[in-house]
Amino acid sequence: MNCHYNFISLEQLGDVESKAVLKATAKAHQALGELKGLAVTMPNQYLLLATLSLQEAKESSEIENIITTQDDLYRSNYKSQQFITSSAKEVHNYAKALEIGFNTINETGLLTNNTLIEIQRIIENNNAGFRKQGGTQLINQQNDQVVYTPPQTAQHIIDLMSNLEKFINDDELSDYDDLVKMALIHHQFESIHPFYDGNGRTGRILNILYLSKQNLLGAPILYLSRYLNRNKVEYYQLLQQVRDNSHWEPWLLFMLKALQLTSQDTLKTIKGLIALMQRYKQIIKDKLPKIYSHELINNLFMHPYTKVEFVAHDLGVHRNTASKYLHQLVNIGLLSKHKLGKDNYYLNRELYNLLAS
Repeated sequence: MNCHYNFISLEQLGDVESKAVLKATAKAHQALGELKGLAVTMPNQYLLLATLSLQEAKESSEIENIITTQDDLYRSNYKSQQFITSSAKEVHNYAKALEIGFNTINETGLLTNNTLIEIQRIIENNNAGFRKQGGTQLINQQNDQVVYTPPQTAQHIIDLMSNLEKFINDDELSDYDDLVKMALIHHQFESIHPFYDGNGRTGRILNILYLSKQNLLGAPILYLSRYLNRNKVEYYQLLQQVRDNSHWEPWLLFMLKALQLTSQDTLKTIKGLIALMQRYKQIIKDKLPKIYSHELINNLFMHPYTKVEFVAHDLGVHRNTASKYLHQLVNIGLLSKHKLGKDNYYLNRELYNLLAS
């Protein structure tokens, strides 16, 4: 087994776009295009970000064995820094890193190493930056064998990451399809392994941000990590296979299939979300017209769980009024009330089931 990998500039790889790869690329583009088109019709894009980015964060973190339940995830709140468990906090940090990366790309049109360093800082909650010391190795957990030794010196890492940064941002450097480029960039980043910790999660955020930068996604709402998590063994095997024998086609086909199927899944979820919002709007307008407002609907669909203080804040009403509203929504069966410690949580069960499915 080749524990070292001879890096080559991605623009010098030659023709990796085989017939099979181009076919898979077309399918992935079609699915992504449908997803982007539907997302644009959502009146409140932020709702999608709030719900879907947390799902992406949850799945991506699970690949690193950071496991949290949907309950812990949604009962936690990044804004107020209230977290039920440390795993839930890590997942919320990931979602925040994704949001900040997306905002930076929107402002600058660039996806730079500084942005990646900032993303890793938020995920890991440290300022370590790129690795400066050798000794990092990727170990097979089953047999403790060294599978791969990434670059060891600080200068080598900086050189490779500078080269990758150029490839990401300069579309003139190659004429690969954007989706093929995304798969190449992800492989190169994971092989450079530039950080002490958080490389997997930063690399998966990099996927979504690259698609956003190339205007293939209007918002970072694709939870690609679900597919990678469910096919984790194959994902790691194919990453390593390229390092061992430069066999790119299986890796590219895997990532393109991940893009296609994930886009189709996310499309279904968003259609379900839109239909559910419409139904809730209608029921509240019919049964509780006095409390109906766009702000209330947004609050109920920002997360499956809400609380009195969230409603009070979002609607600009007194706590007592917010409490009364929630009580009325429980009475007509749209929410259910749950107590955890001193707090009452109000669960939108149908939204919860939709996101967990």
